[in-house]
Amino acid sequence: MDLRVAAYAVITNDEDKVLLARWTEGRRVAWTMPGGGLEAGEDPEDAVRREVREETGYSVHVEELLGIHSRVIPAGRRVQKAPHPLHTLRIVYRAKISGGKLRFEENGSTDMAGWFTLAEVAALQRVKLVDIALRMAEVI
Repeated sequence: MDLRVAAYAVITNDEDKVLLARWTEGRRVAWTMPGGGLEAGEDPEDAVRREVREETGYSVHVEELLGIHSRVIPAGRRVQKAPHPLHTLRIVYRAKISGGKLRFEENGSTDMAGWFTLAEVAALQRVKLVDIALRMAEVI
């Protein structure tokens, strides 16, 4: 079984909008929380700051750990059709924007980012992590 550890951020603004990134590497294009996989030896808080900056252009201050979500993806359902299941550990933080401006990632796993109301989020094609993370943050 393969293992992937990743860190994600729940980021809201003063207008009660949520920052999401559009993931393009899956079987379908879908919106997700900004964040991604840890590099070897990387601290999860450093990883979430790096990933948010790469995917959205924003610098963030990590405020608190919201929780860890564990999921096993069967081999046949993985994007790369790998012969082994994938165990994902997703570390979810609450974070606030501390600088930068919105811009889109180039040549990465996401192609755009944006701010959405909860009603808009509900209508989006999104990965399950969005709802999981928003529940952890008690946003929904």
